[in-house]
Amino acid sequence: MRTLLCIIMTVCSVTLFAQQTTTTSYTGKYVLVIHGGAGTLNKSQFTPALEAKYKSGLDSALQVGYAILEKGGNALDAVEATVKVLENNPLFNAGKGAVFTNEGINELDAAIMDGKTLAAGSIAGVRTIKNPITAARAVMEKSEHVLLSGRGAEAFAAAQGIEMVDPSYFYTPERWKGLQRAKQRDSLDALKKAGQTAYAVELDEQRRKDKYGTVGAVALDVHGNLAAATSTGGMTNKKWGRIGDAPIIGSGTYANNNTVAISCTGWGEYFLRLVMAKSISDRMEFGGQSLALASETLVMKELPALGGDGGLIAVDKNGNIALPFCTEGMYRGFIKKEKQGAAVVKDILIFK
Repeated sequence: MRTLLCIIMTVCSVTLFAQQTTTTSYTGKYVLVIHGGAGTLNKSQFTPALEAKYKSGLDSALQVGYAILEKGGNALDAVEATVKVLENNPLFNAGKGAVFTNEGINELDAAIMDGKTLAAGSIAGVRTIKNPITAARAVMEKSEHVLLSGRGAEAFAAAQGIEMVDPSYFYTPERWKGLQRAKQRDSLDALKKAGQTAYAVELDEQRRKDKYGTVGAVALDVHGNLAAATSTGGMTNKKWGRIGDAPIIGSGTYANNNTVAISCTGWGEYFLRLVMAKSISDRMEFGGQSLALASETLVMKELPALGGDGGLIAVDKNGNIALPFCTEGMYRGFIKKEKQGAAVVKDILIFK
């Protein structure tokens, strides 16, 4: 009897092991794509030294996420770690480099999504969380909610042991100067009414550029899982607790293993109206469109037709990437490995 019991237990163990190994795939393929915002770039004012500085910042973020994926780590860990690096870099409009609201404060938004389970978490309008993307992940994994905002989100983050900082931590001289310039342009409507249209058009263009600035990462890991993360300080001179598309699941951030992982950057009000990220996923899943066709149509045609602009980064379930934008430039980069044993490919770009 004891021998028979041992045989049964052995067979069960082998069967269980076989079931576990067949449900976990290892493709050897991984992809990480990042962005540092779109719309605030002017190639004529970009010096080689400044370009090198931004590319170095993007490369530092890529290397952190790459180290996770290269060792077989999961996409969710990779996008969070990558975005944290960008949040800590004052060059980008997220975390330390966040822009100021009309009231002279920094209000931060972030979101993260797991393509395997469709679990998601986001925070909006927070002022004292050092790394908003980590708080967004905590919302996803340690609460029953998806989106928390303001003081409630801060209280939740503190309870989870997430690092909190004084609001002064986010101050940078460059962003403060940007707020002062934006406030000066608040007289745009008065100029238009006074008939000074030429100057008004120039100011309008500058105001549009102040609307953009986000960081994000999307990844495909060797197990075939997708994830997306986005973080932002929002719009310079924003008023009344404005929230853009970044923390809204389906608009600025989305991931689904059946289709694609996306992180958006641009004029958030228009990305919200188009439900940008989910619309691309739906066109792929239900319309049979490729990632290239779906993303190009939304970003290059429908977005500007509505009056907005910006861009996005995306990676689909097969490892194809897309980086469309309809502005002068977009801080972006990617690192990928097509299959086990293949060479790693990396590129970092700013302008078209």
